[in-house]
Amino acid sequence: MNRGLFSVLNERQKFANFLRFCSKSLLLDQGMQVHGALVKMGFGFDLMLSNDLIVMYGKCGRLGVACDVFDRMLKRNVVSWTALMCGHIQNGNPLESLLLFSKMGLSGVKPNDFTFSTNLKACGLLNGLDIGRQIHDICVKTGFDMVNVVGNSIIDMYSKCGRINEAACMFEVMPVRNLISWNAMIAGYTVAGFCEKALVLFQKMQEVGGFLDEFTFTSTLKACSDLGAIKEGNQIHAFLITGGFLYSVNTAVAGALIDLYVKCGKLFMARRVFSHIEEKHVISWTALILGYAQEGNLAESMELFRQLRESSIQVDGFILSSMMGVFADFALVQQGKQMHAFAIKVPSGVDISVCNSILDMYLKCGMINEAERLFSEMPARNVISWTVMITGYGKHGLGKEAIRLFDEMQLDSTEPDDVTYLAVLLGCSHSGLVEKGQEYFSRLCSYHGIKARVEHYACMVDLLGRAGRLKEAKNLVDSMPLEANVGIWQTLLSACRVHGDLELGKEVGGILLRLDSENPVNYVMMSNIYADAGYWKECERIRELVKSKKLKKEAGRSWVEIDKEVHFFYGGDDTHPLTEKIHEILKEMERRMKEELGYVYGVKYALHDVEEESKMDNLRVHSEKLAIGLALVCGGLEEGRKVIRVFKNLRVCGDCHEFIKGLSKILRVVFVVRDANRFHRFEDGLCSCRDYW
Repeated sequence: MNRGLFSVLNERQKFANFLRFCSKSLLLDQGMQVHGALVKMGFGFDLMLSNDLIVMYGKCGRLGVACDVFDRMLKRNVVSWTALMCGHIQNGNPLESLLLFSKMGLSGVKPNDFTFSTNLKACGLLNGLDIGRQIHDICVKTGFDMVNVVGNSIIDMYSKCGRINEAACMFEVMPVRNLISWNAMIAGYTVAGFCEKALVLFQKMQEVGGFLDEFTFTSTLKACSDLGAIKEGNQIHAFLITGGFLYSVNTAVAGALIDLYVKCGKLFMARRVFSHIEEKHVISWTALILGYAQEGNLAESMELFRQLRESSIQVDGFILSSMMGVFADFALVQQGKQMHAFAIKVPSGVDISVCNSILDMYLKCGMINEAERLFSEMPARNVISWTVMITGYGKHGLGKEAIRLFDEMQLDSTEPDDVTYLAVLLGCSHSGLVEKGQEYFSRLCSYHGIKARVEHYACMVDLLGRAGRLKEAKNLVDSMPLEANVGIWQTLLSACRVHGDLELGKEVGGILLRLDSENPVNYVMMSNIYADAGYWKECERIRELVKSKKLKKEAGRSWVEIDKEVHFFYGGDDTHPLTEKIHEILKEMERRMKEELGYVYGVKYALHDVEEESKMDNLRVHSEKLAIGLALVCGGLEEGRKVIRVFKNLRVCGDCHEFIKGLSKILRVVFVVRDANRFHRFEDGLCSCRDYW
């Protein structure tokens, strides 16, 4: 070979090696220098080097330059086209990849297995099932569907497009399956919710002697988490240990193990795995912190968060949003405010998801003014921001404000989604705005972009029910194009109780008990309807039925935050160290209310088969009253104390509702009570719910 030619080829290969190294290491500046040098050396139109340049610029995020290189090429081959398609996908634009695939078809250049694989991935990212099927058909006709890389991509595409059965068919017909094939199918089953099938496939994979990697374990452990399959999860954990798999240095597998143990309530094991991780990832921290919070161990959760802040790991938007969610659920105002102050100081604190979580926290803590201030100051809002605020207004009984914001949202060029419509309908319902609610519901049903769900119909049933239009509500349920679920019948039954419609209540109750015979809430609702109507034998029959079925209703729990400490109470709770003082002050309040307002206990809310004095004792120890009693003991009667906030996991009972109304009048204190349905603002003897909740 001519020495000069050999030298040129050697130089060309050096440039190729340099560019591939720059691609792998994401060295943009050095790659640009190599680009300049190869142009000077006369390789500016070299096919191989141009392809390498496209790959390098695509991986380094300079897709515009990659396109320029592609456009200037005198000749292109399948690698050129596929490299630019990959670049588009890597830079978050899968649609451009598909458009390029279409142009390639007109160019006469034939696709290869990587071209098909790349564009099948684009279809999965776009949820583009129709185009994905067309590409699959081309692969079948050309025989590429039996090539591993293409077959795997077909499985992944169908899984991401929600067609798990079609993915499984592809998996079954593959002549040879590699690790990626098994992983794609296991992950597909897990994401689609077919976790049992994922575990069966994992077992088959072991039986055929397949190699297992971190993706196999991560997907399978997630399947165990979603199923609550602690036994299978333990077996995988043991397999990892005996097989010498170092999950302590693999953050993904360690995170999946922690998530498994947290979801199965095994926090001791989750903490043990966490302690063995050499380099702890923010995901592992988040899983453990939320695990303790969900178990009610807020002190340990906050201590772990403090340790995370002091570590070298950057607190991300996900954990900030998650912590805000915990504070919102437990209505921890002070902790929420502290987290808000912290979020302002970190880069991820400006994420719109974090801002939305802070907004939600203030609303769920009953701090509407703070929420309004934050909403007005948000630098950017998305549909979730508007929906959270509209929901908040609705739950606070501020229906007109919810409607105003819904209309303002559309003027701001933000299109409402199905959840936003649900929020505004909820606002109309809680405020009794029947005509407005009907208008929005009609608009939703005629809008082709969104389909009305059962939840939207339930809102309308609630709206009509509150207005006493029970026949209309029943007709709506009977005529709706969707199958009525338990929730919508419960909504109608609740309206029957409020308006004393025993006949319709019996009919609806019968349907409800046939649909959901193991839910104690349904029996309690029916029992209450009979009790309100004075049908004590029927009421007793229902209660005996609950006992014979051994059904247990969720225990009522209320809590109040005092000096940054949360105090929880259950009905009849006598474990608090200040129980004696709580009872004393509640008796004193009862005496004052009786003298000043003529208040008497709503004994119809107590058991009918006990003495009147016992009924009063039973009602006095309801969890919300105990929480209020503690707030009064701890300074609630002091001059200047204007608002007392109490939270309950269930619906507030009728007697407690009357009691708090009276208390707000004699003490001239505002009580804000959040129950399972809404907020109640008690002020000067009145409630914002207007006695319908």
